[in-house]
Amino acid sequence: MTEAVIIDVVRTASGRGKPGGALSGVHPADLLATVLSALVERNGLDPGVVDDVIAGCVGQAGDQALNIGRTALLSAGFPISVPGTTVDRQCGSSQQAVHFAAQGVIAGAYDVVIACGVESMSRVPMGSAAAGGDPHGPLAGRFPSLPHQGIGAELIAARWNFDRARLDAYAARSHERAAATAAAGGFESEIVPVVLPDGSKHTVDETVRPGTTAEALAGLQPAFRKERFSQAYPEIEWVITPGNASPLTDGASAALITSREAAERLGLSPRARLHAFAVAGSDPEIMLTGPLPATHKILRRSGLSIDDIDAFEVNEAFAPVPLAWAAEFGADEARLNPRGGAIALGHPLGGSGTRLLATLVNHLEQTGGRYGLQTMCEGGGSANATLVERI
Repeated sequence: MTEAVIIDVVRTASGRGKPGGALSGVHPADLLATVLSALVERNGLDPGVVDDVIAGCVGQAGDQALNIGRTALLSAGFPISVPGTTVDRQCGSSQQAVHFAAQGVIAGAYDVVIACGVESMSRVPMGSAAAGGDPHGPLAGRFPSLPHQGIGAELIAARWNFDRARLDAYAARSHERAAATAAAGGFESEIVPVVLPDGSKHTVDETVRPGTTAEALAGLQPAFRKERFSQAYPEIEWVITPGNASPLTDGASAALITSREAAERLGLSPRARLHAFAVAGSDPEIMLTGPLPATHKILRRSGLSIDDIDAFEVNEAFAPVPLAWAAEFGADEARLNPRGGAIALGHPLGGSGTRLLATLVNHLEQTGGRYGLQTMCEGGGSANATLVERI
């Protein structure tokens, strides 16, 4: 069977996803163009050989409307013959782009393909694509209550008995690990600079807060405590705060994926192979438990056990998500988001899937690990899981 391999995977440093954030002055298509350009430049690749560019983006409105994948590749100077498309699997959009890209290679439809993603939450706020509409209206008969993800995180904390102290301690650890990795230069090989409107270059994750402590986080107020929710969900203790949730983030990331044969023909050196894939649905009310069935599915398909895997990237949309995942699988928390996660590094929605992949591949290379597992909870109740093997 044709193998799909990762030649390179890069990301921008994170920017705070609000006006005045480091990347808020950069058009999201140019953010994505930055990582596309970096892939071809770093690998000496003729962009004309790229069969497709598959981009993940959640807020496909405003600056991110009208197929940002195609806009970005043209902004990056790729030939007009290179096609591009944009997919939406909510937070897992660029992870799904990786799956589509690799599956296309395995099926023989692609030789060279780029999977990527972007989100500028400062310029296209969450919910922009649904403004003025009622996207869940047809589901009211089957699911009379579909709250937002913050309530899902609260429900997970209640179901798994995670108290506020546990969540804040986990969040502080995320910042500690990310800050330590940055100080040691561990992110340097995955971050590409973004040229800002003033000509300076952005190269450092703006969302990481070195020195964050659980004690400091304990002073933050719950983010989602509302009277109407308190009546509907009496089991909730209101433990989710801005400190133990991922921040609004701007960023982009991209992976160059080829067949092994194409890599040899083009003189490219594969860094990892895409070993297995899975996607699963989950309860749309609690919404964020999808990584559990997705991980069970990918372990069955791969024939591996959780103990065979050297590192786990479980997206930290909210602290209860990776903690519930670790409890479900008895996973060693030392291998869980070992370089910090989205609580520290940010969660640029459509760009997060390939961001996690960049961090995972670099971690495996720098530590000598073989297998890495990535999984991501997604709005509406689904999740992707991806298993990579370092070459």
